This record gives sequence, structure tokens and C-alpha cells, in this order.
Amino acid sequence: MSDLPKLHIAVLMGGWANERPVSLMSGEGVAKALEERGHTVTRIDMDRKVAARIAEVAPDVVFNALHGVPGEDGTVQGMLDLMGVPYTHSGLATSVIAIDKQLTKQALVPHGIPMPGGRIVKSAELHERDPMPRPYVLKPVNEGSSVGVAIVTDEGNYGNPIMPDAKGPWQEFAELLAEPYIKGRELTSAVVDFEGGPRALGVTELKPKSGFYDFEAKYTDGMTDHICPAEIPQHITDLCLEYALKAHKALGCRGTSRTDFRWDEEQGEEGLFVLETNTQPGMTPLSLVPEQARFAGIEYGELCELVVAAALRDHAVKPGGGDG
Repeated sequence: MSDLPKLHIAVLMGGWANERPVSLMSGEGVAKALEERGHTVTRIDMDRKVAARIAEVAPDVVFNALHGVPGEDGTVQGMLDLMGVPYTHSGLATSVIAIDKQLTKQALVPHGIPMPGGRIVKSAELHERDPMPRPYVLKPVNEGSSVGVAIVTDEGNYGNPIMPDAKGPWQEFAELLAEPYIKGRELTSAVVDFEGGPRALGVTELKPKSGFYDFEAKYTDGMTDHICPAEIPQHITDLCLEYALKAHKALGCRGTSRTDFRWDEEQGEEGLFVLETNTQPGMTPLSLVPEQARFAGIEYGELCELVVAAALRDHAVKPGGGDG
């Protein structure tokens, strides 16, 4: 159990990223839970004057409930480092790397963590030729929550080659990450920092009722079944937990993270791949980290306090709250 003193906590949420609605839900959930546990909470919907607002409020710690840019990419982290304000979740360097899917591969693969191959492509090139054999996946390099992800197949309605007026991420992003499509099952594992060190909580399987696990499926009640714990062989569960913990440590994550996988069961252990590690996982009622925490016997409010406690420990060791 957490033994935090009563604190003044500013919950930073909203912002202007595509994931703003999710951030507002996460932030409000966190704010209510922390108030119920006796803390004083100030809610801040981030705008361009956020630094002045935080300075005015003068909290003991900022709970960063932002998702996407600029709350997850190192921008807000750098600002808070300069201000000397403790904040939750990962620091500047970790955030810069983990938000970028290609940099994440470069950081994790040398640690023995299997990830799909892939390369950065110009969106305009897709109207001339495929970057790799179909089926393949196209995704923005630095967006979360499956924003802008497209699966390109021979049977797809994007055209062959992709038509310029087809609806997809190539209309919004100049560059995209192309990866081979991995068939199989969608798995995820959360890691939480405890006083004795980080621990992987469990494995959840995600079964969308239609299509794939995109933004709508993630945040619309009833569109995805969460199987927790996942009904998979124990050795695959153990591998997921191992890879999630390795990724958390290798990237230098703090507080909590969530690592997502695809598993082709026909290939056994060789068919398990890490897709990404999320340094600012959602804290909404449908979110996966709170769900896995409940399975591990950790109530939502205690989870919020564990994340805050990790921030305060790190700030005490590294003045400025950064990655050092």
C-alpha cells in the first residue's frame, strides 16, 4: 500500500493532440481518485500558457495525464525539468525515444527484444509503389492510441498502388513507418514502479469485435473484449512479462508503461513481437493499466499514488526530475 503524505497535485490533461478526449478522461479519473485519497488536486487543461499556470498553482508534483504531442514527446517534460517541478511518468530522454517508433526499435532490439522490421517511407511514394510486399502496416512515427494506422492488403480498398484520394494516414503525415503485417493475437502488458523496483503486472488479450484494435475500438465501450489474464500458454505469458519489463528498463520508463505485442501462435515463441512501449498509458475506465492493476490486487487510487510516489523518488535523486 502507498504511504504518501497528503500532497497538492496538479493533474495536467487535455492539450491539443489527437488524443485530447482520452487525456481528459484519464485526467478526470486520476483527479477524482487522488481527491478521494485526501490529496488537494488542481485540474489544468493544458494550453500555451501552461508554464505560467503551473508556476501560479505551485503544486508539490504534476500528474502528467497528457497523451500524444506535446505531453508525451519530451516537450512538457523538458519544460517541467527547467521549472524544477516533479512530474509523473517518464522523463525527457525516455519520452523523446519512446514516442518515436523507429528510435524505439533502435533502443530495444539490441536488448534482445523482438520487433517487426520496417522502414520510414515518404507518404507520396505510396501512390507509386508499395514499400514492401502486402500485407503491411502503415503508421505515423510519433502518434499513439493507434491513431492513423492502416493495414494495406491485396483486398483493401486503398487501391493498388494506393490512390492519393484514399482515406488513410498518407493524407495527414508526410512520413510513415511501414512494417510487415503480423497476423495473430493482440496482447499487452503493463509495468508499474514500486518502491522495490518495477514489476510487470500481467497480460491481457484484446479482441476487437470488428476490424482491428484502432482508436475507436480502444475507447468505445463494448467494441473490444479484454481477456485478463490472457488465455495463452504460460511460456508466452512469461515472455510477454519479460519483454515488457526489459523494455521499461531499457527505455528508462518511470511510474508506469504498457508494452503491446502481436503473437502469431502458429510460430510459437518465434511469433511474438513487441510493437511499441507506451510511456503515458491511458487511465480511463476502459484503460488497460488500471484493469491489470485490479487483477494484481491494486485499486485505481492506489495505482495513481504509486505513479506519484515514483515521481517523487526520482526527483529526490535527480534534481529537476529529468533523466540525468
